[in-house]
Amino acid sequence: MSLARLPKRTLASTIAGIIAAGALAILFSLALLAHDPLVFWNDDFELSILPVCADMARAWSHGEFPLLSPYSWVCGNLAGEFQYGVFSVFMNAVIVVTWKFPLIFSQQAAGIAIAHLAVLAAGGFVLARGRGLSSAHSMLVALVAAFNGWMICWGATDWLGALGAFAWLPWAWWAAERALDSTRSRWRFLWPAPFVYLVITGGFPYTVLMLALVFAWLAVRKIFETRRFTPAWPLFLGGIIGVGLSAPAWLALLDYIHGSARQTTDRVAHFQWLVPASAWPGLILPCWTVGWADFLSRMTPHSATELACGLVAPAVLFSALITNFRALLRRIGWELMLLLILAVLVMLPTAGVFRWSFRWLPLFHLVLAISAAEALRLLDHPGLWKRFARPGIVAAVLVVITAGLMHALGFEGQHAFPLTGIMVALALLWALLELFAIRSELLRNWTPAAISFIALLATYFCIPPNCGVPKYNFGQTLLRPEPLDPARLYLSVYPPPENAYRLEAKPGPVGQTLRPGSTPMWARLRFINGYSPIRPAGVARAFATDIHGEVDPNVAPWLLQYEAGPEGLLARLGVDGIIVARELTFVPQPASEWSMAITTDEGSVYYRRGSGIPAVRSVNFDGKHASASVIDGVNSRNAASAFVEVPGSGLAALVAFSRPFFPGYKAQIAGKELTVTSFRGLIPLVEIPPGTRGRLTLIYRPDWLVVGAAIAAASALVWVGMAMLALRFPATLRDQ
Repeated sequence: MSLARLPKRTLASTIAGIIAAGALAILFSLALLAHDPLVFWNDDFELSILPVCADMARAWSHGEFPLLSPYSWVCGNLAGEFQYGVFSVFMNAVIVVTWKFPLIFSQQAAGIAIAHLAVLAAGGFVLARGRGLSSAHSMLVALVAAFNGWMICWGATDWLGALGAFAWLPWAWWAAERALDSTRSRWRFLWPAPFVYLVITGGFPYTVLMLALVFAWLAVRKIFETRRFTPAWPLFLGGIIGVGLSAPAWLALLDYIHGSARQTTDRVAHFQWLVPASAWPGLILPCWTVGWADFLSRMTPHSATELACGLVAPAVLFSALITNFRALLRRIGWELMLLLILAVLVMLPTAGVFRWSFRWLPLFHLVLAISAAEALRLLDHPGLWKRFARPGIVAAVLVVITAGLMHALGFEGQHAFPLTGIMVALALLWALLELFAIRSELLRNWTPAAISFIALLATYFCIPPNCGVPKYNFGQTLLRPEPLDPARLYLSVYPPPENAYRLEAKPGPVGQTLRPGSTPMWARLRFINGYSPIRPAGVARAFATDIHGEVDPNVAPWLLQYEAGPEGLLARLGVDGIIVARELTFVPQPASEWSMAITTDEGSVYYRRGSGIPAVRSVNFDGKHASASVIDGVNSRNAASAFVEVPGSGLAALVAFSRPFFPGYKAQIAGKELTVTSFRGLIPLVEIPPGTRGRLTLIYRPDWLVVGAAIAAASALVWVGMAMLALRFPATLRDQ
């Protein structure tokens, strides 16, 4: 039922529970921050996410839409990268608000993550309450949904897109169940649309796949129960409207991913980060350590922190299975089937553009929590209690057995103490409370949520939640451009940052000269380099850049020795600054073209002799074009312009723009549309007829944006129109 149709007392308790779940998420996160102020400040958050968020906040402060970034070529198309949630209203709002406060980098990362964790916890609570569960059992779902091991170890501390999208999945699930309830209003199809939009635009394709699986599962269940297809129409209609609302986001991804690195992923990557069958005892003891295939396909000893779920959920489900299997199957047979499907998926190799199957774990944890909460409701019936199979006692037995096996098999790892002792103590406490405080309904109901809260917090206090991914010492000085020049376009040549500049290798501040990944965005410096998993830009393929922004070590010498001259590739692109890391011995050639301008303990900076290369200029790459006068050039975020005058000599002029080429640029001068081509797919070129005079404008307006905006606008119009009709005529099918 919708919140508006709940009885007043139930509605008030539900709203209070939503607020409490969000507040509890904030409290939990602050406890993690108190334990480790850098807990949300890892790897991709440092190299990629936060610099881009800063650039998005800057764009909005200037009244610009953050489609593109002028500060990176490899990561120049922010919308196409998808993971940054450019089209998510909520993501942009959180970023803008966060940047209103005087926070340091790690605090900004924490602020963005905590806001989404609060939404996720509230969504878990709403989903459980919508299924008729008590506030106490709904809070258990909220805690596991927001603070399971995968979400803390990866989503909240590394891959923001995963958290940004999954934060809305419980809400979308809740709305989908309402859409399938035939006793509700004929307008019930409106519920899923906004949440489908928020999931898709959140920035994680895997979560979109999770949403599709949940919707398909709900529809199949409804069709099976009713033996008819028609009851599923509100879900499909609401989903279609939501997909329409998010059209710019997924159309951008489809356009951007074509021919990109994502489509050419090495098959080996699809066998990395699968959940090993031997790792499942980690649901009970997350310190359980066995071999996992990491990013390099090495079987590395790895604690099962991603499987952390607070101990309670698996113990409750196991207890219900052994006390009354048939009743449990009747109540949540479909949920158990979905849970089994997900357990298989996290262990299977992936395919296509998807990789690392352990990314299914957030949905696995959510379904596990819902199943456990439903089982608790079943176990609350006095006639179904078994004296020695209460959840607390089962939890104690499971912990002791798992700890014994862990010790006997040598799977303890380096984090077994003191976490194992804490889990044993919690399980015994739970068992004692069940035995001696069983008459206290309040205590019995809230004990599972309390045990989960403490168990999850203890897990992350005892096991570092960054799972071994790199940390970098990026300081606030990266907000300043010094010692570099914002007017120049740089190519930075450095070794893989995840090896060369992580804290273990470089404990001191790093990056002030080299600016690895997308960190140049902080100081508004123009770099070829940038962090991009997709890497579709022509320059990313031409320079063979890796995900973290480094140029292939086999390509870099060729660029600096053979393509750095006055007529070389780098000059044609407009590169007039080269940075070479101290670890490398490359020097740009010829020496007559470059001079060393700066040297630091990180590396050397070389500047092209003479004046810098303008961002908009007349070129004659093929010897068939006239030289035009180009003045007053402006190279902004989503557009560029300059005043151009072409002699009436009979030859057309060719104007080059030093910015990465993406299909979708439009050019105009003196009211006349011009064709935009490219130089080897690297930079935009515009040919201007002889005798033309006026201001040439180049604007990024791809077809996917025009079509996507039209679909989104039409979908929004339909949704708003239907919502107004629903307010005007709120009849239910039962009333008719």
